[in-house]
Amino acid sequence: MKLKPNINMKSIFDINVFNLKACEIEAVFFDLDSTVMRSKSGIFEKDMLEFLNRLGKHFKIAVISNNKNKEYIKKAQSQVNFPVIGNAKKPDVKVLLNVCKDFGVKPANCAFVGDRPLTDILCAKRAGMFSILVDSISADDEKKIVRLARFLERLSIKK
Repeated sequence: MKLKPNINMKSIFDINVFNLKACEIEAVFFDLDSTVMRSKSGIFEKDMLEFLNRLGKHFKIAVISNNKNKEYIKKAQSQVNFPVIGNAKKPDVKVLLNVCKDFGVKPANCAFVGDRPLTDILCAKRAGMFSILVDSISADDEKKIVRLARFLERLSIKK
């Protein structure tokens, strides 16, 4: 099934460098809001920055978001030393494939990490990438309607 991720894990911090290397991953792409940053916060938390920097010692890193707010994307970009790209229109694959080309890596050697099956995982699958679904980093703070939508969306990957 197109929406079923290669790996489904509770926390982004459970991603293992050695497991990705065993899968011949050279670059790791991340969704922004609710994946590496609390939704609409515009700020990377310290533990996330440390995690991304550790990962960046082993892989090329980029953040690819559907967020269209240019100032918000600039704010995120100002905090890190890897690309943060907005207005990606996932599940469209164009931006992902362009970043692969810029990084000089094949999509098959890339992983995409996101919190949404219908955008992030579908996009990764369509691009021919390894896909990792994680729960929202702000799950405890999300409104009940958002949690319900996430629950329903995840039902589609359990088949």
